[in-house]
Amino acid sequence: MLRSIPYFLLLAGLGLAEQPCESLAQLRLNRAEVTSAAVSGNLCVVKAVARPTKDSEILLEVHLPVSNWNGRYRQVGNGGWAGAVPVGAIKAAAEQGYAAAGTDDGHARGAGDAAWAIGHPEKLIDFGHRAVHVTSVHAKAILTAFYGKPANKSYFVGCSDGGREALQEAQRYPEDFDGIVAGAPAYDWSHHFAGFVWNAQALRKDAASFIPHEKLPVIQKAALAACDKIDGVADGLVEDPRACKFNPDVLLCRGADGPGCLTRAQLTALKKIYSGPRNPRTGKQIYPGYPPSTEAIGNEWANWILGKPPARSIQMNFGLSFFGQAVYEDPNWNYLSMEFDSDVAYGDQKAGAHINSNNPDLRSFRANGGRLLMYHGWADGAISAYSSIDYYENVARFLGRFPDGRTEAKAPVQDFFRLFMVPGMGHCGGGAGPNRFGNGNNAPHEASRNIVAALEQWVEEGKAPEKIVGHGAQADFSRPLCPYPQKAVYDGKGNPNEEGSFSCQ
Repeated sequence: MLRSIPYFLLLAGLGLAEQPCESLAQLRLNRAEVTSAAVSGNLCVVKAVARPTKDSEILLEVHLPVSNWNGRYRQVGNGGWAGAVPVGAIKAAAEQGYAAAGTDDGHARGAGDAAWAIGHPEKLIDFGHRAVHVTSVHAKAILTAFYGKPANKSYFVGCSDGGREALQEAQRYPEDFDGIVAGAPAYDWSHHFAGFVWNAQALRKDAASFIPHEKLPVIQKAALAACDKIDGVADGLVEDPRACKFNPDVLLCRGADGPGCLTRAQLTALKKIYSGPRNPRTGKQIYPGYPPSTEAIGNEWANWILGKPPARSIQMNFGLSFFGQAVYEDPNWNYLSMEFDSDVAYGDQKAGAHINSNNPDLRSFRANGGRLLMYHGWADGAISAYSSIDYYENVARFLGRFPDGRTEAKAPVQDFFRLFMVPGMGHCGGGAGPNRFGNGNNAPHEASRNIVAALEQWVEEGKAPEKIVGHGAQADFSRPLCPYPQKAVYDGKGNPNEEGSFSCQ
């Protein structure tokens, strides 16, 4: 009876290849070419280069399970300025049964450097959105040729710059993916990096303004004293720091500088970090500040915001790369000269137009049946956690508004887009609290509900995630992550280390 089934259909049904891996080297692609195709273990590894413009050189890599393909395609995102194909993440996804791919975003200068953008506007566009899209197109063509059929469903998973890429796909190319995971997305790139420069100016305009690393625990202790119990549990985690009414003036030294207080200059710098930059002419918020109560978690503030002079902080380095290289194309640009009106506007116009993914119009993605899961750690020292809430609410307002200004009683955003805020978690993982939930950047606890699995269930079975269980470093700690605007509420009597003692309300 099996002999009556065409051979390639039999192989495809078993998740096997229809043709030899090496034959893909001869595959013809539009404005792209396969440079190699070879088997490595159970994976067919295909490398290609795409040239959608004369100044484009986009490297991409596709890993295809030779057997036991699960029928899905997963594309993985990058970090920082990209600059390298994320081979490790691609291989990890392929070893789980996915046909997987990723790209270097069109340059090879490293994640912290934008010198490649000087004199190359097309490369900036490649980085901004085009590279991820053409990788999706070519990778799907390659997998279809290999298996003799297209993927059943396609997914994108990314955090940080990868989260920005994820939202670019939902906004600009809504038919590329059925489901998207966007972690801590740097979607408002031009304003985000303006916030980096703001923090660098606040801390480094003079030696007196810099906050020593040793004072971060002092700051956090004072913030927790004011806010830790507002969520019903005194555990060193604040479920929603927006409810924290912490006045940092309590930290002001009453006499000489000491290890347990802040000088007036240090206090001024801290308040600027909390508040974020505003346009001095209009008063409009450019980028949100950073929440209190997480200052000493991990090395988030220490590495991202403070750094150790004369070395730059990570934020400072990225701020200089954006405005000095991508915007003004001047490696000698002085961050202390940045003006938060005209300079921000120019950055929006020249680079933000290609890189930012802040468009709230997700109607086409929704109409195509797309599903979007976004997550962000409250202790993120890179990208302000407030920014993800801002984007979610912008989408909800946009979708819920009629042309004449009237609003729907209930915006339909929850039908396809859900945001999960994670108390205590740092940038894309780490930190404290329930930071392990299979987000692709840290090993998921064996009992956790994988966020990618939750997305797949939503896309393929129509069951939206009502919560995602996160686990901490200790095996006996768990907490529900609730879809915003819901919060995890303690029942007042159960074990506060068990997620069953909380409900999403």
